[in-house]
Amino acid sequence: MTSFATLTTSVGVLGVCSDGEAITRVGWSPTPPKDAAGSADALLAEALRQLTAYFSGELHRFDLPVDLGAQTEGTRAVLTTLYDTVGYGESITYGELAARSGAGIPARGIGAIMGANPIPIIVPCHRVLASDGLGGYSGGAPGQGLVTKRWLLEFEGALPAPLF
Repeated sequence: MTSFATLTTSVGVLGVCSDGEAITRVGWSPTPPKDAAGSADALLAEALRQLTAYFSGELHRFDLPVDLGAQTEGTRAVLTTLYDTVGYGESITYGELAARSGAGIPARGIGAIMGANPIPIIVPCHRVLASDGLGGYSGGAPGQGLVTKRWLLEFEGALPAPLF
């Protein structure tokens, strides 16, 4: 059974799912999945506590079990490498993450993997940049992907705030 809860953050309302063993999804959707239970499990409550601490600037590393769901071996390697090696306030390019993961996936493929990340914020796909700029971001409210990515990177100190 999936537990679901929402959290209002500086980048919109996040919907968070847990199966009681791991966090299985984070997204910008206040609508629970069809198989969601009415009450939060202990892990979901902890995830909400950690996300609240992250958005208040008090938490820099999540300590939560995550389940990436059905993924190819390469996708799993890339997302796990990102989660394990790119910390708060850091960034990495798509090409650097491709090389670091050892998955044999080209930089363009890394971008597609980031766009399909089922657990953004916790698995920090916002920290992955193009070699010549921000790159893309599929998180955030509709049409606000790059605004959300920029906010997260500025919040973490990985990107200077704009002058204007």
